[in-house]
This record gives sequence, structure tokens and C-alpha cells, in this order.
Amino acid sequence: MAGLLKVQGTKIVDTQGYAVVLKGAGIGGHMNMENFITGYPGQEAEHKEALLKAMGQEKFDYFFDKFYEYFWTDKDAEFFKSLNLNCLRIPFNYRHFVDDADLFTIKPKGFALLDRIVDICAKHEIYVILDLHAVPGGQNQDWHSDSGIHKALFFQFSVFQDSMIHLWKEIASHYAGNPWIAGYNPLNEPADSKHHRLVEFYIKVEKAIREVDPDHIIYLDANTYAMDFSQFPATPFPNTVYAIHDYSVYGFPGTGDHYSGTPEEKQNLLKLYSRKIEYMKQKKVPVWNGEFGPVYASEARGDINYEKANQRRYQVLKDQLAIYKTGDPSGDGAPISWSIWLYKDIGYQAITYVSPKSKWFQVLGDFLLKKQKLGLDKWGRDADPEVEKIYDRVKAHFHEAIPQEFHKLVYPNNFGIDNYVDRVLREMLLSQYMGYEFADLFKGLDFAELDELAASFKFENLETRDDLNKYLSEY
Repeated sequence: MAGLLKVQGTKIVDTQGYAVVLKGAGIGGHMNMENFITGYPGQEAEHKEALLKAMGQEKFDYFFDKFYEYFWTDKDAEFFKSLNLNCLRIPFNYRHFVDDADLFTIKPKGFALLDRIVDICAKHEIYVILDLHAVPGGQNQDWHSDSGIHKALFFQFSVFQDSMIHLWKEIASHYAGNPWIAGYNPLNEPADSKHHRLVEFYIKVEKAIREVDPDHIIYLDANTYAMDFSQFPATPFPNTVYAIHDYSVYGFPGTGDHYSGTPEEKQNLLKLYSRKIEYMKQKKVPVWNGEFGPVYASEARGDINYEKANQRRYQVLKDQLAIYKTGDPSGDGAPISWSIWLYKDIGYQAITYVSPKSKWFQVLGDFLLKKQKLGLDKWGRDADPEVEKIYDRVKAHFHEAIPQEFHKLVYPNNFGIDNYVDRVLREMLLSQYMGYEFADLFKGLDFAELDELAASFKFENLETRDDLNKYLSEY
């Protein structure tokens, strides 16, 4: 066992001073659920409210108890380890630990869920990074912050920030001294339009964590969805790794269908990565790429030439991994640590995925195809062309009505007007309505059927994305 990890220059090292490269994945839609990962529309809180209304409390509790149990087991850990991966990133939603009506009383069940995964990982000698993926009010404008609106209210209300500082102090106290905790990731993909509020939060949360746990590494995401360190402090925090997310448009439907790994395309991948780690180069601190990875085409979703499309996207992945293999900010040609997004889903991105023959697809398959046709999810959106024509007209209206100079005042403006229209109309409003249709499919299912539904996510019942896994294991 390497003992507690720490930062030394631009490296993560063990107690003997040997460099450790963390290679792994985010666990998936478990303690933080995301719509494309398991198939529901919209935001997690709305999804669960709709399910509770449709199923009743007893069946709701039963289903989710089984879902959490089956999502990560010893067999998952064994397979994860067999791929030469050594670190699991665990995204979690604040609602597992506190209620909205009482943001400062910690619920023991959150620790029970988290401890179970940490203990399984420790048993199989897998490090864990704890990632607060959703906070009160939302730390960014997207669905995965589970706020239900397109504003990052977390940075506007000190009570939200104070409650999460309190939570992190409890978490750090709970896991202090645990050698299999690789560290704490206090905020996933923050997007603070004023920048300084994020930095001020980091200063406070770092201090609170260090009061109870001076030893574990802290992983700080850049602002604007883990891409912008331009307004971070001149003096880095001690024993801290700075985190980017490095998704490429080449890995997604549309643009990714034409990638062939030309020198120009590879140079563009390198340019985007190099821009994101400029702060780490200047300050001589480590970088961790907390998320990256293509979205893959699927025969089950009716994608044409899906095998050819996926070979192009695997090439994107391989070219990114080649950058990370010599991407240390010190310039000495050493590898960086990374965590691919993600380990388990229903067939979009993950190392393992739910079988199209499973109970999940028997019950929800037709709805999932309808959802895809409507293009409700931002991630991997590939809607029916006739549906796109409807939104194209709306987007054209917005472009005509909004002078470009005023859109530039909206943060983040690089997302574009089209993205904002999709976010509000599809990913939030229409998805809210569709969430009730999704939940309605759970009505009338008995306990045995609910168990089988949850067991769709058990490792024994999954498919594995073998080409992806080959490239990861050979890194």
C-alpha cells in the first residue's frame, strides 16, 4: 500500500516519494444521477419526485435501495482493476447528505452509501476521489448541477456556500487518515460569472477541510466548466491538484464523424489541452483531467454506420491519451492523472453499459427512443431532423431578435444562443413534462419487477465496451 498520497512539485507521489499516476473513471449515475446515463429526462430531483408520485414511498425506497446496491459491487471493482485502472471518481449530490429545508443537519444515509463504495474500492486497492457534483442552487447552468434552472445561484447565496463548507468539513473529518482516499474534489464544473466568488469559496472550503484533515489532496476544478484558471490566485494552495475537463467536439455526433487523426486535428487537441493547463505550467503544480471521452454511436439507437463512427471516436480517445501520456506541466514528458467519463451507463459513453436485452430496455426502451428523437438530452444529442427543424425556426427567431453584442454579455457567451434555447426549452421545460411520462412506466411494477429493473445495472448483466477498455488498459 502506498499510503496517503500528496503533491510534490508537478507530481502526485506516495509516502516513499514515488510518482503515482491516477487512471480511472467517474462511477456514473449513482449518487449523482444524470439524464443520459440512466435515461430519465431533465434533472435528478424532478426525476425522483415524479417517480415517488408514481410509485409510492415503499416501492420508491425499495427500487433505489436495490439500484444503489447493484450499481457498484465487488465484481465491478474486480473488472475495473483488471483494466489497470487505479482510481474511481465518485460524483455525489448534496441531497444525499442534507435536505433543502435543513442544509446544516447531516443525514447518516449519505455516509452509508459513500462508505460502501469506498470500502469496496479499498478492498480491491482502488483509490477514490470524492466529487461534490451538485450543490444547492446549482454551481453552473447545466442539468447536472440538479438545480432545475439555468442559473448558478450557489454563488449568489452565502447560506448555500456555508452549508457546503460545513458538509465538506464533516466529510473530511470522516475520511481523515484513510489511505485509499486520493482526495477531495469540492466542486464539479463551477461556472461563476464573476469569477472571484468561486475563488473566495475555494479559500473558505480549503481552510475548513484543512482544520480537520491537513493531509489529503484537494482537487480544484477551474471556473467555466473546469476550463478557465485565468483569475485564480497567484499563489497556489498547498497539497492541491488543479483539475481540468478536456472534452473535444471531435468526440461527439456530427463533428466526430469526420475525425481522422490528421496532424492538424491532433494539433488542435493539443492546443486546447495546453490552453487549459497554462496555470499549472506557470505555477508548477499538478494537473488532473477529471473528465473527458467521446460519445459513441449505437445500433440499438438506430445509428447508421455506427461501427465506422465509433472507430473515429476511438481515434479521438487514443490521440487524447497520447497527449496525457507526456502532458505533465513540468515539461519533462511524464504522464498526467486522468478520469474518463464514465464507468457505467445505458450505452452512450461508458466502459460498461446496460444490455439492450435487459429489463431496463424492456420497460423503458420505447420511451428512450422517443426521448432521443426529441433530442431532450444535451449529451450526445442526435434528434430527428424533422424535430430539429422546429427548433431551428425558434433559434432563427432568437438570432434575429437579439443583437450579437448583447449575447456577449451573457455568461458563458461562448455557448451560443442555440445552446441557451435548447437548454431552456428542451433540457428543462419539455423534459419536466416528459419526466412524468417516464415515471408512469414504473406504475404497477411489483417488487420482483423493480428488483429486476435495478439489477439491469449489476455487473453480471452488463455489456462491456471492449475497444475502449483495450485502449484504457494499455495506457
